[in-house]
Amino acid sequence: MRVTFTVNGEQVSADDVWAGESLLYVLRERLGLPGSKNACEQGECGSCTVYLDGVTACSCMVAAGQAEGRDVRTVEGLADKQGEGDEKRLGTVQEAFVEMGAVQCGFCTPGLLVQTDDLIARTVGAGKGVPEDSEIREALAGNLCRCTGYEKIIDAVRVAAERESAKAGGAA
Repeated sequence: MRVTFTVNGEQVSADDVWAGESLLYVLRERLGLPGSKNACEQGECGSCTVYLDGVTACSCMVAAGQAEGRDVRTVEGLADKQGEGDEKRLGTVQEAFVEMGAVQCGFCTPGLLVQTDDLIARTVGAGKGVPEDSEIREALAGNLCRCTGYEKIIDAVRVAAERESAKAGGAA
């Protein structure tokens, strides 16, 4: 079957998709978007988290056919700031993860970035201010990292939220 949907603002189609194929497989193997990682294939680790119609979802648990006509935003879509020419720059969340040393092996990072982006949109973006550490921990609970003790990740989320709050004119 052919599946047509929007990815990071661009309409795409994937041909010869079989009924049991996951959205994760289509994104990585058919559309050349390797950012979302294939780790557990059971929706347990969060490495493949994407936005599906504005709501985070584990793309390994979404049948590709379910994406028909829908909007998908991957970790690649977080780098939407334009640099010089057509060059894209890292977004606020991505920059904070790099600066705070929250990126180690990088396998969990795409899912953590998407979940962090979502948390900031639901808190700072909704005028609720910078999330507390307990809110950060809860938001990231579905994302497993085997390399860290999560402290640098939480620091990065806090820094990104504070920066977004400052951009919005709020107090951090």
